[in-house]
Amino acid sequence: YDTAIYKNKLKKNGVRVVSATENIADSPEGIILESVLEGMAEFYSKELSQKVSRGMNETALKCNSCGGKIPLGYKIKNKKFVVDEVTAPIVVEAFERYANGETITKICEIFNDRGFRTTNGAKFNRSSFRGMFHNERYIGVYKYKDIKIEGGVPAIISKETFDMVQKRLKMNAYAPAKNKAKVE
Repeated sequence: YDTAIYKNKLKKNGVRVVSATENIADSPEGIILESVLEGMAEFYSKELSQKVSRGMNETALKCNSCGGKIPLGYKIKNKKFVVDEVTAPIVVEAFERYANGETITKICEIFNDRGFRTTNGAKFNRSSFRGMFHNERYIGVYKYKDIKIEGGVPAIISKETFDMVQKRLKMNAYAPAKNKAKVE
């Protein structure tokens, strides 16, 4: 589609497109040959996309890493998620502090004062915990698109602690500006 549009624009402006790899004549036979070659290229692209998707799904069914950002507390070993003994305690502490009533702002302050960093090497901020506290991977759930496998990764957090954090997050979602108010 794009090829046809841009070739037409170029033709209107007096530019002739010549292939460096195929010797395509400027005749009716050349037009059909060029269409077949473009169709083959599109077919190859779609087929490759299907194969990659199928491969990624097979990788996910084995609970292997499919790439992307690795959550704090984990590392990849032999394509599998394993607990990172260095950063996992940070995750445990964050969940426990929040479940026990500390604010995210206070947790950020404590972690940054102690020199802890996110997976990107940045200081913690409120957004750092938004993804962490909702990530079911910390209770052992492997997710990739529609694939969800309980026990697919090693759990760092207990289900009870995770549920307490979810309950508190839900409760705080109903009072988002509570901490900004001057008067209760």
